[in-house]
Amino acid sequence: MDKIAYADFAKLEMRTGTIIEVARHANADKLYIVQIDIGSQTLQTVTSLVPYYTEEELMGKHVVVLCNLEKAKMRGETSECMLLCAETDDESRSVLLTPEQVMPNGVRIV
Repeated sequence: MDKIAYADFAKLEMRTGTIIEVARHANADKLYIVQIDIGSQTLQTVTSLVPYYTEEELMGKHVVVLCNLEKAKMRGETSECMLLCAETDDESRSVLLTPEQVMPNGVRIV
């Protein structure tokens, strides 16, 4: 495992958020398009959580979001953040990271 300096870790802007909208991607079987309220704004991500969560399970879920990724296009949709998950090496399980207690949207993860 490569080591990084704290200064590199500090560049990651991770915040608490709430999933406020979930839709299946029209052109990809395993993708959702998700809107996440992070307090000061709403961010969109394209995420491959279809095999692990239903739309109903995701709605309203409190999550940890990596907010300062460069925007990317995934199957024609803009993804501007990343939901943090724990995933097994064989990808048989993927679990969203969530705050232990509900925190206001936008609280920084340190």
